[in-house]
Amino acid sequence: MTGPMSIRGRGRSVALAAAAVLAAVTVAACGSGSPDGGGGSGGGTLVVDSSFDLKTIDPGREYELTGQMLTKGMYETLLTFANNDLTKPVGELATSYELSPDATTLTLPLAQGRVFSDGTPITADDVVFSLQRLIGLKGNPSFLLDGVTVAKKDATTVVLTSAKPNPALPFILPNPALSIVNSKVVTAHGGTTDDKDAAEGYLNSASAGSGPYVLKSLDVASQAVLTRNEAYNGPDKPAYGTVVIRNVKAATQALNVQKGDSQVALDLSGDQVKGLDTSKVAVTSGASAYTIFLLLNQSAEVSPATSNPQYVSAVKKAIDYTGLLGVAGTGSVQPAGVIPSMIAGTLPAADALKQDVEGAKADLAASGMANQKPKLAYPSDLTLNGLSFQTLAERLQSQLAAAGIAVDLAPAPVATELDNYRNGKEQMGLWYWGPDFPDPSNYLAFAPDGLIGKRANWPATAAPDINTVATTAGATVDTAQRDAVYQQFQQSLNASGPFIPLVQPPSNIVTATSVTGAAYNPIWTVDVGAIGPK
Repeated sequence: MTGPMSIRGRGRSVALAAAAVLAAVTVAACGSGSPDGGGGSGGGTLVVDSSFDLKTIDPGREYELTGQMLTKGMYETLLTFANNDLTKPVGELATSYELSPDATTLTLPLAQGRVFSDGTPITADDVVFSLQRLIGLKGNPSFLLDGVTVAKKDATTVVLTSAKPNPALPFILPNPALSIVNSKVVTAHGGTTDDKDAAEGYLNSASAGSGPYVLKSLDVASQAVLTRNEAYNGPDKPAYGTVVIRNVKAATQALNVQKGDSQVALDLSGDQVKGLDTSKVAVTSGASAYTIFLLLNQSAEVSPATSNPQYVSAVKKAIDYTGLLGVAGTGSVQPAGVIPSMIAGTLPAADALKQDVEGAKADLAASGMANQKPKLAYPSDLTLNGLSFQTLAERLQSQLAAAGIAVDLAPAPVATELDNYRNGKEQMGLWYWGPDFPDPSNYLAFAPDGLIGKRANWPATAAPDINTVATTAGATVDTAQRDAVYQQFQQSLNASGPFIPLVQPPSNIVTATSVTGAAYNPIWTVDVGAIGPK
């Protein structure tokens, strides 16, 4: 998710941080119709409470969590992840896909007979226009198709060609930002395939897709109302006639779902779900796809201590990783590497970093940096999935002190601290990373000279062996070989890299006991079209 500032990758992560800030100050707007437990062909209303980070629902421009969820409900993509299996893209508007052996050409035969919400057929021309528009807009999600060209092979086939091997491409296409729009409708309202496009205003007031729902109304600060797409001819009909998604603070979400004023709550912390009445609600808790990590700057000018390899080793050994899970709450896990547990290439749990206080003390003494007191910087106003960075930083400070490592906490508002982080000025930095798409190549940002590597002032020349492994990983196409080389990359990072993966915070989805199908997905949070009554 992204906005004007980006914590995470080239796209999404910044806006999530900004969203957390916005959620803290936004007054909840609860003025929609009351939820109706009925579903199926009879209609009924589903009410979902969420903390908004909404800027737009134009598929070519949106890249925030709320925008992804709404777009997923109104549009379809060429490929998707069925049953939230992130390891295997499957056809949605395409019937299948074929990636060339060199991973530069992706061929997609289109499903026949599918229609947009106005009843017009979906054509290869619509697909080409939609993806070329995404590229040409040069908006937040445009980077997803960097170096990719889109062409119609024939009336029923589309081909994507990448300038360099791109085995991640099938994993990118399910992102809702790559939704297929009705080209005739969008063009009639100012749509183009370059940055002169003027269709955003229209697409924030009316949808032009083929998904299970269409847009009825939108207020980016308070709520969105979707109604059933009567022309939808996909495999699974939507259960509810209306879906209302409201901007509500987490504490109010807990009250609403227990009272029956809503049926789904998306933003409750581990502590908040502990107090819920499980006779009225069901709680699904599990690790999210976000990796919270500690960055140690490798520039001696920025910090003599954090740029010292033995000091870095001491910090890694001093941390009580199990204790951090207690702070994060139910559903959290320790990531074994920078790649989270649900994405291909993740390390087995046995490879995770482990606490060794005596070893930390020995490494600290050998470093000669015991008298140094680096600043631990972090966004003081950021809460991720209910986990406060302030609380986490305080716990880290205490754990490091137990091994003789002294750090000063240096909190700052997220908007301020982002500049220091992005410009490589932090001595120690506490941040998070989430996937733009569920492929391990997303995590090459942690390589020397990668996006996060540069923020740690970690050049390729300082770690040529790790840089070589990262380069090999990026060029490897074979699935089994990719898993092995990405695991090797993370093992190298754990051994001598300047990043320390700490915790995957939990994702808690709370639903009324009468509701099913609200499963967590790290890209679109939940698929409202899949939610229905039990």
